[in-house]
Amino acid sequence: MMNPSKAVALSLLILLCTSCISTKSTLKNVDDNAPTPTLTKDNAFLVTEYSKDKKYGYDPDYPINVFYKNAKDENLNAERFLRALAGPNGEKITYTKVESCCPFPTKRFEMGAGFLDIYELTWDGQKNPIRLYLNIYERGYLLIPMGLSAKK
Repeated sequence: MMNPSKAVALSLLILLCTSCISTKSTLKNVDDNAPTPTLTKDNAFLVTEYSKDKKYGYDPDYPINVFYKNAKDENLNAERFLRALAGPNGEKITYTKVESCCPFPTKRFEMGAGFLDIYELTWDGQKNPIRLYLNIYERGYLLIPMGLSAKK
């Protein structure tokens, strides 16, 4: 059973978050008809097409929509996607989830709202880490963001 003060704090947090959410989503690249990606033997998504949009993945209105089916595996598809990527010249990348942001309305979560996850990517020889916005709640075509490549 949850401590009453924690329950009140959680309720206030949920109220605060949902009161700040617009009823209209600003996400531009959601597509419920996007195919389920193929998995490689390394448990990564097979992603071969490159985005032609410089905002894809780098802008909160154009996140990478990796979708998931339930809360117990919420980071699984984000990690499957990130494992499919390499640096611009094929460098091995490392990634870290650094924060969540940017609430938006969604019917795929019982609270009625979702958050984007921000991952920081680094590789040898890189001057500054890059940050990608990933959305675990919605589906979309998975593409390789500009400035990155497909892992070989």
